[in-house]
Amino acid sequence: MSMAKKKHIGSNFNAFLEEEGLLEEVEAVAAKRVFVFQLEKELQKQKLNKTDLAERMGTSRSSVSRILDPTKPSTLKSLSEAARAIGKQLRLNII
Repeated sequence: MSMAKKKHIGSNFNAFLEEEGLLEEVEAVAAKRVFVFQLEKELQKQKLNKTDLAERMGTSRSSVSRILDPTKPSTLKSLSEAARAIGKQLRLNII
């Protein structure tokens, strides 16, 4: 086995991602996936669809689709507006 392949043996996955320059992107996608999961769960609970959410937010259905796509970036403002539209708050934490 070459030295390059042994390089990451014993290291943790976050260290690998950081070394590859991917940690921030992976964390951002993971955080958005959690947000989208929670938002979709609340939409189901309130029996709302994308069109209903768009109307409550005063935006288009395509904008809501972008918010609900975990692979597409969203601003904190749009995530906060989506949360407020369903009577919730967006909470950020530094850990």
